Amino acid sequence: MKSVTTKRTLIAIIAMIAGITLVYLLSLLGNQSKGPLESLFSKAGNAVEEVENNIILEQREESRTKKLAWFNNYRENKEAIIKANFVFLGASDNSSLESYERIINLEDTLGTSFPIIHIFQAWGERPEHEFLEREFNAIHKIGSIPFITWEPWVSAFSEENFPGIPAVELRDKAAMVFVAKGYYDSFLRKWAQKAKDFGHPFYLRLGHEMNDPYRYPWGPQNNTPQEYVKAWKHVHDLFLEMGAQNVIWVWSPHVAYGFFKEYYPGEKYVDVVATGALNFGTSAQWSKWWTFDELFGGYYSFLAQFKKPIMIAEFGSLSIGGSRSQWFTEALQSIEKKYPLINALVFFHYSDDKTTTDKSVSWYFIYDKPVTQAIKKELNAWSVDRKQPK
Repeated sequence: MKSVTTKRTLIAIIAMIAGITLVYLLSLLGNQSKGPLESLFSKAGNAVEEVENNIILEQREESRTKKLAWFNNYRENKEAIIKANFVFLGASDNSSLESYERIINLEDTLGTSFPIIHIFQAWGERPEHEFLEREFNAIHKIGSIPFITWEPWVSAFSEENFPGIPAVELRDKAAMVFVAKGYYDSFLRKWAQKAKDFGHPFYLRLGHEMNDPYRYPWGPQNNTPQEYVKAWKHVHDLFLEMGAQNVIWVWSPHVAYGFFKEYYPGEKYVDVVATGALNFGTSAQWSKWWTFDELFGGYYSFLAQFKKPIMIAEFGSLSIGGSRSQWFTEALQSIEKKYPLINALVFFHYSDDKTTTDKSVSWYFIYDKPVTQAIKKELNAWSVDRKQPK
């Protein structure tokens, strides 16, 4: 530990000397530093800044790992994660594929730590569709477990590499049939092998909101419930065949569109039932200010019938149309008191969301002091049975 600290100190000193030297050279050169030389110094300055930022982030990550030491008893034990009675906290952020600094900032603001870090990924055959090995390892390194929403978009596959799949313009129709029949197995096997190699538990939310006829091509406008269920079972069984038993399978319908039983893959195919609870307020013509109880409470009994732990996979509110701090206050009070099956809560903290409305909306609340104070207060007020350990 001492050698590591010495190494960091040395790097910091080198970065500081480089920065001072840079400023000194620029002052000597004056206007002569314009052009290529100025560009060179600019790049050097950016490099110094990056070194400094990395050192600071690394130190914060170390501190974070210590705060999450209690989670070590869970994060290597899939069954312990599934059966926990308290609520694991998590966050999703649109910068999380590049850095987890914003998520750490949010944790610090709320005075907590997130055992769960969530990311989205689409299917396809390009590099960005491969198993996110670097991201998964980074999340594990800083003390959390990954939670991935895995979206079966099939337009990014080529007929050359996946023989027999329909032409792109026809591919969404009955796409789940082709998944169930194994047309995408080479992609799935490669991904599953990497998931197995990762070796640690992680949440996988496959083809979420499958009962929504408006959002995603794997929905009822293109696939029957039976076709979706067959596809789910095929993917699940393929992962088991490949030895990827570290997956926590998250089935996540949209609460507003029903048909839960029809889309449910079955007891042995699902570990966690999830849904979203996002209040769009008055940001769109189709929306209004909905409380958490209105968004989720009326459907709780339907989700509870599957006798699985429940995750709120996307949890948040916009500020348009009401009091956002009051929304979070009431929501967190309800989660603690009314809905005992909830054991995971993932803040949806995207600053630039264009997926549902015709304009970009921001779910960010880190700079909204009344909101952060309300969340912090309510989390601290939770009973010992519901509050995640420290």
